[in-house]
Amino acid sequence: MNRLENKVAIITGAAGGMGAVEAKMFAKEGAKVLITDVQEEKLKGVVAEIIADGGIADYMVHDVSSEESWKEVAQKAEATFGKIDVLVNNAGILGNVMSPLEDRTVEEFNKVIAVNLLGQFIGVKTVVPYMRKLGGGSIINISSVGGITGSSNGTAYTASKGGSRIYTKGAAVELAKDNIRVNSVHPGYVASPMTKDMKGAQDFENGALSITPMGRGAKLEEIAYGVLFLATDESSFMTGSELIIDGGLTAL
Repeated sequence: MNRLENKVAIITGAAGGMGAVEAKMFAKEGAKVLITDVQEEKLKGVVAEIIADGGIADYMVHDVSSEESWKEVAQKAEATFGKIDVLVNNAGILGNVMSPLEDRTVEEFNKVIAVNLLGQFIGVKTVVPYMRKLGGGSIINISSVGGITGSSNGTAYTASKGGSRIYTKGAAVELAKDNIRVNSVHPGYVASPMTKDMKGAQDFENGALSITPMGRGAKLEEIAYGVLFLATDESSFMTGSELIIDGGLTAL
């Protein structure tokens, strides 16, 4: 308990799934959390759960591909909780991962890049001045094993997650002098609302599990614990690192 005492964290994509689990876990560890997403009613529900459990949280409807929206989120975090110590760039979409490459559209590709990669760039850019004032901070970009290895589907998704991986390293090098750490997390298959609701979900899951040595998907908490570690001072000498949590998939 209290591994994040006196810390303030922004967590995007937190209306459900991995982001919601991260938010609840952070709050239990003492952080004040501002959670964001495009789904307002679900955000309200997550905040209510955190408060009922004795935590401190607020929410904001947020388009991560909008620089203006990011500015409003950062301003609210500082106005409500006084500072920004941690940013978890968790928001992401899969896009059309089951159709043949030639059937995917430019519009679909651009949308995935806008949420998964551009959103992380804007988020980092926005919070850096707030973290500099504090003398440091921790930024965690949620990527994927799809950002490390190729895939037979989801070229837009893998491009966005590969970009996240390399962007993280570049930002980490540039911001190290400011004691702002930037790391990426690379989950394998996770049974989440996003994967369960996608077209061809069962085929996608079967394919992912067939190449995972542990033979199962990750629990949401198993990913969130890794994110928590990178948010704490326990990981104070880690920056530009890839934390892979994939049941052995990339060991093959």
